[in-house]
Amino acid sequence: MSTNDSVKAQIIQKAWEDEAFKQQLLANPRAALKQAFNITLPEDIKVKAVEETSTEFVLVIPTNPAKILVASNAVEVVW
Repeated sequence: MSTNDSVKAQIIQKAWEDEAFKQQLLANPRAALKQAFNITLPEDIKVKAVEETSTEFVLVIPTNPAKILVASNAVEVVW
């Protein structure tokens, strides 16, 4: 499991266990992540939290790797 996947799993687990955190995450994800995990995202990064229900599912289409310019000195952004 990558670091990103591990952090995402921790965020989801906390949202399942802590209703107040989940509500803050849905309303203001940037503030929720800062408060609960001390994660500060760059201002140019947008973050959105949505909750699936039994009748509504979210499908995230990641960036096509073929369209990403890969530089030899590229820095991986880890949030």
